[in-house]
Amino acid sequence: MLLEVTGLRKSFGSIVVADALDLVVAPGEAVGIIGPNGAGKTTLFNLIAGGLTPTAGHIRFDGRDLLGVAPPARCRAGIGRTHQIPQPFEKLTVFENLLVGAVYGRQKSEREVAQACGEILERLGLLRRANALAGSLTLLERKRLEMARALATAPKLLLLDEIAGGLTEGECGELVATIREIRKTGVAILWIEHVVHALLAVIDRLVVLNFGRKIAEGEPKAVMQRPDVHQIYIGIEA
Repeated sequence: MLLEVTGLRKSFGSIVVADALDLVVAPGEAVGIIGPNGAGKTTLFNLIAGGLTPTAGHIRFDGRDLLGVAPPARCRAGIGRTHQIPQPFEKLTVFENLLVGAVYGRQKSEREVAQACGEILERLGLLRRANALAGSLTLLERKRLEMARALATAPKLLLLDEIAGGLTEGECGELVATIREIRKTGVAILWIEHVVHALLAVIDRLVVLNFGRKIAEGEPKAVMQRPDVHQIYIGIEA
């Protein structure tokens, strides 16, 4: 397995935000994660990427135990991530944003990564905006840039955190097509999303979290038909 999460727990005093979580992601696989606000989804990403230290449990990536490994080293090992709210360097150009990710994520020179950055921008439909300041982008373009910066680090696993949130139906469709293209390159995807129909169009397996615990996992459509999952998502069209 590419990613193996075992017995993962995170608590802040008496508040438990991740409770005995087990999760695996195979190379090239796309796994979706859903759950209500406060279910522990982004906390899980922060634990995998290294922004938080687990209270208990283990995370192994590509055969390596990540205990004590700092976020930059995890990125260089092949874990790329996006954030719910895009966080570009607004006063840098779109191309320069990718260079930052590629140079520090791959530990190579600007000359060595420049062509790869251009190819990523073309793949994500941002090449025509390469010289625009990141602060001038639309929401859809910012979300594309967020993915492009993560891809510039040459990840084996891409963590997508509510990347479809706030988009129109048409924009959401474009984003799904982009993520499918990313999958074709062999990158594994772990995707948190509230826009469930977008998620189901891409993933192989679905995980449901609630109050920090995994309550369901399996084939996406079968999981969505479970009564306990319906109860959590009552009123949300899937």
